[in-house]
Amino acid sequence: MLAGCGGGGESAGGGSAAPAKLDPEADLSKQRLTVSNWDGYMPEDLPARFRTAVGTPVTVTKHATNEEIVARLTAASGSGVDVAFVSGQYAQALAAQGLLEPIHRELVPNLKNLDPLASRLAHDKGNAYSVPYTWGTTGLCYRKDLTGFTPDSWNDLLKPRDGLKKKITMLKTERWLFLPAQKVLGYSVNTTDGQQLAQVKELLLSAKKGLLAYDDTTFGDRLRSGEAALAEAWDGWCPTDDERIGFVVPKEGSDLWADTMVVLKSSKNKEAAHAFINYVLDAKVHSWVASNIFYKVPNPAAMAELDPALLKRYPALAMTAEELLEGESVVDLGSASADYTRIVTEVTAG
Repeated sequence: MLAGCGGGGESAGGGSAAPAKLDPEADLSKQRLTVSNWDGYMPEDLPARFRTAVGTPVTVTKHATNEEIVARLTAASGSGVDVAFVSGQYAQALAAQGLLEPIHRELVPNLKNLDPLASRLAHDKGNAYSVPYTWGTTGLCYRKDLTGFTPDSWNDLLKPRDGLKKKITMLKTERWLFLPAQKVLGYSVNTTDGQQLAQVKELLLSAKKGLLAYDDTTFGDRLRSGEAALAEAWDGWCPTDDERIGFVVPKEGSDLWADTMVVLKSSKNKEAAHAFINYVLDAKVHSWVASNIFYKVPNPAAMAELDPALLKRYPALAMTAEELLEGESVVDLGSASADYTRIVTEVTAG
């Protein structure tokens, strides 16, 4: 997953102005799109294929983090972005600030391809202003031959056996560094309670003694090389194509995250923006994500396009929507996100 935490809103769509009146007969060849996405998160040839199919030229800009694109989208000078890919809690915050155009469902007929359960995501129930692109969970990624046992608890990470100390990595991104401690302590991944956060901090500081590193990007390489034996990982980035590596969701439970597509209210190309989202939701287009990034997509027709051999190499891809929804949805925390930022800085310093 390419997500973080933050934002500043409190409710889905709060503060949004009335939706624009869009023209279903608009000449899309006269519109121009700027789409911002993470590097490698959609096919390189997608803009060219979309222009051939629909007639709209597309310029793609790239952002490295949610924070980076949100800063651009909220700049007083305007972003020039028509469609942005952001994680769910960021879409929630942007909508609360009135920066997103509600999704005009009549212009996105391929919404019918979405799993009905994808309308239950807590950051935007009913997909009013965001369209889910990928979804997944977080768990333990481990070297079967190095752990000597099958980990099944976040405590295997936080209070490791002696043989695993200094062979463990945890995610550094705020909400996901907090996740193991929150679940072990029985707290919500969205807690803003000061006493609970203090206990989370204490547990994370204690766990630091057993860590090799905080690592959001290279933990898979560390596991392959044997430098690490156990890592906190987003499901799609656990390299289970290596038969020595397994992935498990701990018994205390985990999260449900989603990355989404949103249309900016400032866009002057809203019809083409909706057409772009509609194109992405085509089963053959959307299936590229699962086949190449190894993240699940909330599109049963797209998932049905996958090679069965791929599901064997990446068994997390076979998780059902019902299993995913057992996880707790990550939502925007508004001003309380500053507490998470402060604690993460204090825990990871030095």
